[in-house]
Amino acid sequence: MRQFDPDLLQTLVAFADAGTLARAADIVGRTPSAVTAQVQRLEAMAGVPLLEAAGRRRVLTPAGERLVGHARRILAANREAWLSVSGVEADGRVGLGITQDFADSDLPAILHEFAGTHPRLRIDLRVGRTVELSADLSARRIDVLAAMRGAVEPDEIAVIRQPMRWLSATGGLVGRSGDEIPLAVLDPPCGFRDAALKALDAARLPYRIAATSPSLSGIMAAVLGGVAVSVRTPRSLVNGIAVAPRKMALPRLPDAEFSIRVRAESGDVAQRLAAVLAQRLQLNT
Repeated sequence: MRQFDPDLLQTLVAFADAGTLARAADIVGRTPSAVTAQVQRLEAMAGVPLLEAAGRRRVLTPAGERLVGHARRILAANREAWLSVSGVEADGRVGLGITQDFADSDLPAILHEFAGTHPRLRIDLRVGRTVELSADLSARRIDVLAAMRGAVEPDEIAVIRQPMRWLSATGGLVGRSGDEIPLAVLDPPCGFRDAALKALDAARLPYRIAATSPSLSGIMAAVLGGVAVSVRTPRSLVNGIAVAPRKMALPRLPDAEFSIRVRAESGDVAQRLAAVLAQRLQLNT
């Protein structure tokens, strides 16, 4: 009986989540040509086409869609088995620093999975802003960092890219007057704040800072209340908050980049936690 290579399945799932071979290559850390070769190998094993042309794009075939569903279950079972065997005797502590972007969405399920296979491990969790958490990593107060990427770092094990989006309350703005766009932004330094102001300045659109906060929860409260629009990733799309309507004619934004970093002196447990974070966050992109 033929068996599918998990690395090839990972690439197919990355394509399903990213939508293009180029972005899938970023997710799995390979070149686009290597990803294309992996898909071709997977098609040879399956005996049927998994991708097909749709205009200038490539999309999953019906067989590809079915295989993606199986691939997710196979990869989840493989990850669970690996963690169960490697983590059963692990003890001590591991420090994790993570931004609120992930803490409010993906982190609970990841911690549930990891703690279930590492029952004797203590996880010291810090949720905060990138600049503070980066300082914690440098000061050895944490072992693993998941935060916005400022530059290429030698201790990165993965890079996660997500589109930035203008967000507003589904009920619309209640405080807009004239042509000025009211903004809710974090206190500097903040990559999302910088991207929003740069895009508006480049488009020569007038704006005003309508709300500021040192925390993401404060910014989201301002957006939810209709006080202002803000810039985040789709992870912040919760009940009452949606992508800003096209009629606002807001400018295009770049992708946000997040990285998973592991302190060089950290042990195997920190490496395993970082690997799980990277895989789960990339698959949920």
